[in-house]
Amino acid sequence: MIIGIPKEIKTEEYRVGIVPAGVKALVDEGHKVIIEAGAGVGSGIGDEEYKVSGAQILPSAKDIYSSADLVMKVKEPQPSEFPLLREGQILYTYLHLAAEPEVTKALLERKVKAVAYETIELPDRTLPLLKPMSEVAGRMSVQVGAYFLQENNGGRGVLLGGVPGVPPGKVTILGAGTVGLNALKIAVGMGAQVTIINDGVDKLAHIDDLYGGRVTTLVANRHNIEDAVLDSDLVIGAVLLPGAKAPKLVTRDMISRMRKGSVVVDVSIDQGGCFETSKRTTHKDPVYKVDGVSHYCVANMPGAVPRTSTFALTNATLPYALKIAKLGLEDAARKDAVLAKGINTYNGKLANRPVADALGLKYEELKL
Repeated sequence: MIIGIPKEIKTEEYRVGIVPAGVKALVDEGHKVIIEAGAGVGSGIGDEEYKVSGAQILPSAKDIYSSADLVMKVKEPQPSEFPLLREGQILYTYLHLAAEPEVTKALLERKVKAVAYETIELPDRTLPLLKPMSEVAGRMSVQVGAYFLQENNGGRGVLLGGVPGVPPGKVTILGAGTVGLNALKIAVGMGAQVTIINDGVDKLAHIDDLYGGRVTTLVANRHNIEDAVLDSDLVIGAVLLPGAKAPKLVTRDMISRMRKGSVVVDVSIDQGGCFETSKRTTHKDPVYKVDGVSHYCVANMPGAVPRTSTFALTNATLPYALKIAKLGLEDAARKDAVLAKGINTYNGKLANRPVADALGLKYEELKL
């Protein structure tokens, strides 16, 4: 199979779809890997490193898309890439289609076999290909929140860890999945006063045991969310329903009653965001204010630390890429139900029910 790696063109996106070790693994299995010139530069990987690993470097994205059976990326294709997609081509990347109606339309119209990293799901409901980027985004969320709490960055001038004689800042985390737990780790490490809210008590009990009562745990309901949000300096949205739009847990009214200069970081923005006031931003212009509250809603947070993110991503995506390349998508999906769940569009049909429900489109059960 020919595997193509185009350069990412989303604003301020510096990750790349594969590292040299991944190229070597595919080439060693007898496949051909073609990479757009300069695709890895943002992650500190030069063309020569790819060549040494067995890749062929091509000058343009058009060259990649016109030749590749399998296109392996990081983020969803951008409008300029839509015309390059071919019928029957396999696209393997993060898609987040519930919040991307135009991308969904393009994939359906061009009859692309689109496999979304974020909907590949293990029997225990964990998301192995989303996990590494969720770990990065969760840890980053506290860093960026602390940065924008500084007065010179538009914040209320609160140091999350406080100092002797002065109380620490208050952080609320909505969701105790991978993002939430990683945010929790960093927030506690910085010395903040942390509250984490989750739907169900099992994870909360584990957190309470792990942190020895150092963290306040609350079950998700409107009352608890409102009380915690209004008392916070930093609120991190870390809610995920696989494939579906994120629920709006924090209302505009709650935002209007937060302290001026507080910060919200919506890591759920890829799936539409969990704050009513959220709208997508970029690393170039990451923050806007609503009622005096700073909103950080960058949809590709891990793109700011591309080297760490790219290597972590390839660790997770490569095993499935090898399986698709060896067997073809259909045979690979028939033999691996986990991979099958990643197929979002197939030959002009929408094969993911949460995406279909979110966009009001027809769902068609995948038949391979």
